[in-house]
Amino acid sequence: MLEKIKAIREEISAIIAFSVEEVEDLRIKYISKKGKVSQLFADFKNVPVDQKKEVGQAINDLKNFALDKINQLRENLESKTESDTGIDLTRPGEPMKLGSRHPLSIVKNEIFDIFARIGFIISEGPEIEDDWHVFSALNFPPEHPARDMQDTFFIEKDPDVLLRTHTSSVQIRVMERTQPPIRSLFPGRVFRNEAISARSHCIFHQIEGLYVDENVSFADLKQTLLYFAKELFGENTQIRLRPSFFPFTEPSAEMDVSCSICGGKGCNVCKYTGWLEILGCGMVDPNVLEACNIDSRKYTGFAFGMGIERITMLKYGIKDIRHFFENDVRFLKQFESAL
Repeated sequence: MLEKIKAIREEISAIIAFSVEEVEDLRIKYISKKGKVSQLFADFKNVPVDQKKEVGQAINDLKNFALDKINQLRENLESKTESDTGIDLTRPGEPMKLGSRHPLSIVKNEIFDIFARIGFIISEGPEIEDDWHVFSALNFPPEHPARDMQDTFFIEKDPDVLLRTHTSSVQIRVMERTQPPIRSLFPGRVFRNEAISARSHCIFHQIEGLYVDENVSFADLKQTLLYFAKELFGENTQIRLRPSFFPFTEPSAEMDVSCSICGGKGCNVCKYTGWLEILGCGMVDPNVLEACNIDSRKYTGFAFGMGIERITMLKYGIKDIRHFFENDVRFLKQFESAL
């Protein structure tokens, strides 16, 4: 038995391993339950009584020697692997650089937050719509130029199915299923058959707002928009409302804000007027309320709508709308600090 122990010890001493897998195979070969060293313990019962002490000590020493040898081989291989790859496992990990939100998302969420503080909720609707929700219910006459193929992407004719040209269609859907009071924002992507240039695109994003309740006045509309402009562009921002026309509001107006770049003194961005147009608005036409089964004798309301691209261009001084759709990482990285 002692000769056998000595032979196994010499065998283990001569072992060389070139991979962690080889070390694991050696562990199984020598010190697993069915390994050579474990087999010696099984044969120990056949050793004469007067030799048991000496043989037992020798087997224990062999087991410890085998464990030390295998651990040493494993440590050497792991150290060599770390050195070869040039990785210091004690160093802190490299921080992962996060991406940035798209500037349109940043401004859209900021607008959401501003109006949420005065009770507006978010409502959304489909991008593929029918004539009723996009035109007819909004008081567009049959001959209105917005119905022309030059302005609208029609998918089917008779009945008309089209890509919505504004998110006002969602206003109709909300008023059809909800009785006042209604106070909601309608964000979304819209489509118009326009040539793509630095100032216009066939795809853009809108946010529209609607407030319908008893005794809603134009003064409420003006104060709401003044609050919004000051929150978005700064406390010193001023607004002005110019008469305009929209089929679904009466009276209607377009709103300008004082140019934040020149402080209202005049520059090339505001075309030296000191003002920048940002949205259209007005009191909801009674015909629109009646089309949605809302009593126009009891309820009044106001609506407004703005292009998110235009607001973003004004806020950040961006001169080409196409930047928003090109996914140029160099452009998007500029807005990391705006998160």
